[in-house]
Amino acid sequence: MSSEQKALSGAEEARWREAPWQLIPEEPRPPHLNMALDEVLTERVARGERPPTLRVWGWSGPCVVLGRFQSVKNEVNEAAAAEHGVEIVRRISGGGAMFIEPRGAITWSLYAPKSLVEGMSFSESYRFFDAWVVDALRDLGVDAWYEPLNDITSSGGKIGGAAQARRGAAVLHHTTMAYDMNMPLMLDVLRIGREKLSDKGVASADKRVGPIRQQTEMLRQDVIAHMVSSFRDRFGLVDDRLLPEELAEAERRVAERFSRRDWTHYLP
Repeated sequence: MSSEQKALSGAEEARWREAPWQLIPEEPRPPHLNMALDEVLTERVARGERPPTLRVWGWSGPCVVLGRFQSVKNEVNEAAAAEHGVEIVRRISGGGAMFIEPRGAITWSLYAPKSLVEGMSFSESYRFFDAWVVDALRDLGVDAWYEPLNDITSSGGKIGGAAQARRGAAVLHHTTMAYDMNMPLMLDVLRIGREKLSDKGVASADKRVGPIRQQTEMLRQDVIAHMVSSFRDRFGLVDDRLLPEELAEAERRVAERFSRRDWTHYLP
């Protein structure tokens, strides 16, 4: 695929520019709090209490993020996770498990009104929400493209994956890309990774995954800065912050649900 071909059409760019986008920049936060913030901010956008928002995630420590309907037992070696200090958390969207290390992942969420993707199929909305990142990566010389249903991939291998959840009149779309990968630790903690690669070996995993660090010399923070700048230049983006009431509500939900075993181990 040509790096000069834009992933967004002119009409799609116009949709993006109609929304008054706000930016919540990266700040290291506990994994459970990141999960709760996604729910709180999506609901606030749905109620018209917050404008459409791009939030760049920061992580205070390593974790495994489970999809809403995944089983801890099937996906995670809990003993290995505990040994390495890797938390297990569950998000509100579907999809697969992700292994996260703070300096190895680039994660962001978009909280948008459903009207932004009105008339689109589920698959089309995934492509639409990640197209700006595909373009930003191409600007860096990464041969990236969208691969249905929810992947960003490249000639160097898969870069990341996305998931969605709907709440009232809003849609949450969040994506995690691999900047760097600690493959031995990931395979020790994730059961699914070890099972899938049992007859192929770790070398095959390296061929299937293409972390950004292997495809550009840019530092992680510089990749993020480029992504944010690209979004700002194309669609407009006003610097913002979490409001005290948003953070307080997210912390309450962490205590009442997201940090509780009956949520994390919703399925055994």
